[in-house]
Amino acid sequence: MSRSQKNNNFIDKTFTVMADIILKILPTNKQAKEAFAYYRDGMSAQADGEYAEALENYKEALTLEEDANDRSYILYNMGLIYASNGDYEQALELYHQALECNAILPQALNNIAVIYQYQGEKAKEAGEDEFGEALFDRAADYWIRAIRMAPNNYIEAQNWLKTTGRSQIDILL
Repeated sequence: MSRSQKNNNFIDKTFTVMADIILKILPTNKQAKEAFAYYRDGMSAQADGEYAEALENYKEALTLEEDANDRSYILYNMGLIYASNGDYEQALELYHQALECNAILPQALNNIAVIYQYQGEKAKEAGEDEFGEALFDRAADYWIRAIRMAPNNYIEAQNWLKTTGRSQIDILL
């Protein structure tokens, strides 16, 4: 029995029913439907904090999914799991892979920037000021790209860019 069939709460059950209806009516091949089922189960497991199970489902979805846009969201969600577990290098790799599949994914750009900003803070705390500043510059580059794609989002990042002097006037109006 798939994870989504075991859901106990109303929202998960509703999502599962809607997803199953969509899968039945969309003219997609069996492989694409299976990929979506694994992706859906991965999202459900991730929402429940069952990260190992979510990653297994996402990895299976990746083996089946051929659509680059859909692959980008699978990779992005995998990156979220690794980042939440503190494996920032793996998270960065997955976010970059997601962007290779879908260059218009501002949330991946934002998350890359968040990691670089965090690493910059840690470097400065360790007395590595120059390295920390370089990481801050990298964070700024990714936030600027994300903000250009989604100008009404990432307000905290926009404020950080302004207060650190890393903003570019054309993106923050």
